[in-house]
Order: sequence, then structure tokens, then C-alpha cells
Amino acid sequence: MSPNQPAPNLLSWASEIDEGAIMQAARTARLPFVSGHVALMPDAHVGIGATVGSVIPTEGAIIPAAVGVDIGCGMVATETNLTAADLPDTLAALMPMVEHRIPAGVGKGHSDPAMDRTLGDLGLPHTDLNPRLTKKVGDQFGTLGSGNHFVEVCLDERDRVWTVLHSGSRGIGNQLATMHIVGAKKLMKKQEVGLEDPDLAYLVQSTPEFTAYIEDMLWSQRYAMASRARMDKVLINALFRVVGKGQRVRTINCHHNFTQQETHYGKSLWITRKGAIKADTGDEGVIPGSMGTQSYIVRGRGNPESYNSCSHGAGRRMSRTKAKRELSAASLTEAMRGRTWNANRAAALVDEHPDAYKSIDQVMADQKDLVEVQHTLRQIFNYKG
Repeated sequence: MSPNQPAPNLLSWASEIDEGAIMQAARTARLPFVSGHVALMPDAHVGIGATVGSVIPTEGAIIPAAVGVDIGCGMVATETNLTAADLPDTLAALMPMVEHRIPAGVGKGHSDPAMDRTLGDLGLPHTDLNPRLTKKVGDQFGTLGSGNHFVEVCLDERDRVWTVLHSGSRGIGNQLATMHIVGAKKLMKKQEVGLEDPDLAYLVQSTPEFTAYIEDMLWSQRYAMASRARMDKVLINALFRVVGKGQRVRTINCHHNFTQQETHYGKSLWITRKGAIKADTGDEGVIPGSMGTQSYIVRGRGNPESYNSCSHGAGRRMSRTKAKRELSAASLTEAMRGRTWNANRAAALVDEHPDAYKSIDQVMADQKDLVEVQHTLRQIFNYKG
């Protein structure tokens, strides 16, 4: 799909997008340090401050709320040498193993001495933490979180077995992000800077506040990626134990809430991807659908108009509140027929109903000029945070 221009300094790849998301992205695009257009991915929808599914190029400043509170959130997918024929009739035995080894839910953590070496290599963030938060760094490493975070086992079009996992920087990333967002808002107020939305508060490069944020953000990204790698290892080991054999073929681990310096249109810019993944030429990525729908392993095409980016998923069509009001546990159960999943928690998972999301097939059709599909995955096991 060729991008369209729904407002000045906006390019959109979304065939389905609500007016609120366009208005929100337009506010971001009007900031004086945004250098070029804001790119809206096919899954774009309203977020806090900046639009989820947007790519924001800035020069000399960063918006902490645009990166968001789940810094470094992303996907990890592993291809195995197993095929559908190698699997038992049911993966029910895998569910309690995953539930025990990869805790999920708000604030959930665990103690695992094997993680100490990894955490030692990561160190601590720039900002001094109180003892409670320092403990949280260790306790929540290698845990899933809540909301739309999940663990899946999938089959591709060859019937090859994959594992897929979605998680971020957990409570510590949230705490650090919130601290810097609040700090940016206070600076704006002190400096009497007028903003169309207070959540667009920004930090100016070369200031102490900017430097502190960058260091904490980069640490949170490393923490999130290492935490996903740890859970991926645990998940693969559990799967191979249930099956009785198996080998890892390759792993893809990518962020979709982050910012980094890149060169575009001859300028060195901060490219903030809020719910978007880097899709430069040859970059491998993971684009999940919603519960019960397909996911995709992709390779980037390096489209300069998108700042070498693509969508991070299907994108919400309904708010969680609306989904709980209009959708049902019964219809979710029907949508998940034939899969091993947290069926006993259907009522609590209605806000993750596939009907609450855009069509992942349409999202992929909208971004054919951004990515090439390598493999299409169908879920056979789903464990939801």
C-alpha cells in the first residue's frame, strides 16, 4: 500500500484508523523539533501522548511518553527443528510448566539464582534505586507481565514448530519511564513551554535530564531484551521436555517501544518507534496477531518513507473497557477452539478478544511495501499474561 497523507507532516499506511489517532499524531508532528513527517503504521491507534504505531523523527530532543512506560517491550520468536508430527496429541502438559517457570500478571516475580550472572552483566540503571526497586529488578527479570503479553507455540506453513513471546521491561521500566515523564512535565511547566498535550513534554539534548533519560532508557532496553532471552530459553527447554526432543534453529529478538539515533534524509535523528519495529533492508522481525489469529515472521524492505519501520502487531480497534462491555467469554472461547490456552480465565481475557483488534491480515496487506513475509504462524498454544 502506498502511504496517504491524512494531515500535514503525516504519512499513514493504515487503511483502518480512527480520527482521534490522526488528530493525536498531528499534534506530535507539529512539535518544532520533529524533523520531517510522522509515519503511522497500519496498526496505529490512540495512545498516551503519542500514537501507538507511530514513528517519530526528532532532532535535538526526545519525548519520554512517546517511547512509553514499557521501554524495550518487544517480541522474541524461536524456530525449532520440530514439526507438527513430533508433537503429542495435546500440549496440556506444557501449560503448568510455563505457568510455573514464567510467572505472569501485574507485579508478579520470582527468585531464580541462575539469573544473577545476567543481572550482574546488566548492572543497574543510571538513576539510583531504593532497595524495594532494586529487589524488583531481580524478582521480575524473566517474568511475562500482564495485558497483551503472552507466550505461544505455533506452526508455520511448513508445519515447523515455533515459540513466540511478547514482554518488556516490567515494573522497573515503568517506574523509570514514569519518573522521566513526570520530570519532563515539570520542566515544561517551569520553563512555561506551552504544549497541545502535556504528555508531549520533552527533554532537550545535552541537558542533564536528557542524558539521565537516555542512560535509563538504554538500560531498560537491555533489561527487556535479556529478560525475553531468558524466558525464551525457559520456554524452549519446557517444550523440548514435553516433546522429548528438539533443537533450536534460530531466534529473532526485537524491540517495538524504543528510540535510537539513525541517519535519515541526510540527518542524524532520534527515531522513536512507539509500537513499531525496525524494518531496514534484511532486518528480521516478529509481528504478532491477536489471540486466535496468525502471526508473521518478516524481513524488512528498508522503506525510507517509514524510516525503515513497520507495524508491531494488529493494533487495537476497541479500548479494553469497550471490549469488556461488548464482547463475551463465550465468543472468545469459540475463537480459541482447537488451541491449548488459559480457558479457565476466559472471562478475565475478554479485553484480548481478537475482535478487539484490527484484522492482522489487513495490517499485513497494508504494509507490503515495508516488509516481506517469511513465515506465517498459526497458534496451537497460548498462555496470556
